[in-house]
Amino acid sequence: MSSAVLIFLVILIVAVILGMVGLLLMNTRKEQQKRNLSIIAGQAVSSSGDSLQDARDKRRADLAKKLAESNAVKSKKSMEIKNLLQQAGFSNTPIRNFWGFSAISGVAVTLLMMISGKGPVLVILGAFVGALGLPRLFLKIKISRRQRAFLEDFPDALEAMVRLLKAGMPIGEAISMVSREFNGPVGEEMSRVYDEQKIGITLADACMHAAERMPITEMQMFATGIAIQQQTGSSLSEILMNLARVIRARFRLKRKVQALSSEAKSSAAIIASLPVLVAAGLYAINPDYMYPLFYTLKGKFFLFGALGMMGFGALVMRQMINFKV
Repeated sequence: MSSAVLIFLVILIVAVILGMVGLLLMNTRKEQQKRNLSIIAGQAVSSSGDSLQDARDKRRADLAKKLAESNAVKSKKSMEIKNLLQQAGFSNTPIRNFWGFSAISGVAVTLLMMISGKGPVLVILGAFVGALGLPRLFLKIKISRRQRAFLEDFPDALEAMVRLLKAGMPIGEAISMVSREFNGPVGEEMSRVYDEQKIGITLADACMHAAERMPITEMQMFATGIAIQQQTGSSLSEILMNLARVIRARFRLKRKVQALSSEAKSSAAIIASLPVLVAAGLYAINPDYMYPLFYTLKGKFFLFGALGMMGFGALVMRQMINFKV
């Protein structure tokens, strides 16, 4: 790598870091101003001689207003990142923290590529992957794990609600009891549904918000069942019991499909990894034999062509064995 290209990359990285820091400082300053205004407003309410109940009502009204305003995010990209954070269980994490982590990841990957002596094209691609790819991949993995944990406990939570409803407990208190009895994603989502209901949001809307934070079919079925029950006045315990049975049946079917397709998945993984393992073994045994493949123009052409065909074949095999229930 020439010195001019290295200096250009260093300047580019420094400019990106400074831009991220500037955005973080601007967001922090705006939030500090909002916090100061809220403190001043709270002092004005307390000094006006209102009762404690009125102050609580005003705080609840402010919380409901903030909750309604949070759904109208200015930027589409900010909305996408906010949805990913909520689905991954980081609802209280500001978006600026995500961008700060993305900047740190991009700089770290760029420095590793530069230290390893890669070319400028690979360094720039590594910077984009580290800044835009790795953080989103981390969120996608967290979302997948959270959804699996939610599905494992959700039928039991519905059956617990049914027992509480049959005992004469109202639906709001049943949701509150479930939020205290269950840990993990089920307890978190039910707790948020109960909190939203306390500040004046209807139960159907609170369940719809939970379905947005947990975008799976089972949660959407639960929110739809609650909305239909509030409109028609049918038996809620019967709806929830039928929903629990359907979710358990879907869960058993998913497990059966995974068991039946496990052999095909193992075969696809072996077929896809075999050329890579053979090439790595030959390179470890006799590097000179593999030299033309990695360091000549013709060898690189064949190498990238083989990687492209292998990737296409792996994608085809994945689509063939990826059954959706």
